Amino acid sequence: MKKYIFLGATLCVAVAFTSCKSSESAYKKAYLKAQQRTEAQQNVTETPTVQPTVTVTETPTVAPVTTRPADETRVVDNTDNVTVRQETLSVVDGAGLKSYSVVVGSFSVKANAEGQMERLRNKGYAAQLGYNADRNMYRVVASTFDSKADAVQSRDQLRSEFPDAWLLYAK
Repeated sequence: MKKYIFLGATLCVAVAFTSCKSSESAYKKAYLKAQQRTEAQQNVTETPTVQPTVTVTETPTVAPVTTRPADETRVVDNTDNVTVRQETLSVVDGAGLKSYSVVVGSFSVKANAEGQMERLRNKGYAAQLGYNADRNMYRVVASTFDSKADAVQSRDQLRSEFPDAWLLYAK
């Protein structure tokens, strides 16, 4: 009984391997077809076609310009729609955080965070280092403010140098 099962399985494997082979003639046909297609494209590009040129002249219509004085120009900063993360942060190095802070770096290694904080301090920022124990991350704070509008303005200025700067509301 085992002999018949083994012979049947061997026969199925042999049939499967021999039926899946692609023939050399199929490759040759595909190669010749591609070669004919490239020759046809070359023949089309070699024969120049002459297009007749038609010039149409239209007179442009110009609307009259009316000048009006600007009564008042108001720039409104919509700071209410700016996203702010809320985290519990303890100050590791610095004077202390106010309500809104601009974070320019997040590091899991304290030495890396201290390095960026020193670079910021060398550039004249009052940089501080905070630690979020929940996420085990060190946050490098470039500036801290009591009002959200001031923090948004500072973040926008810092984004030229730190594109990933974000706002933090310290609990």
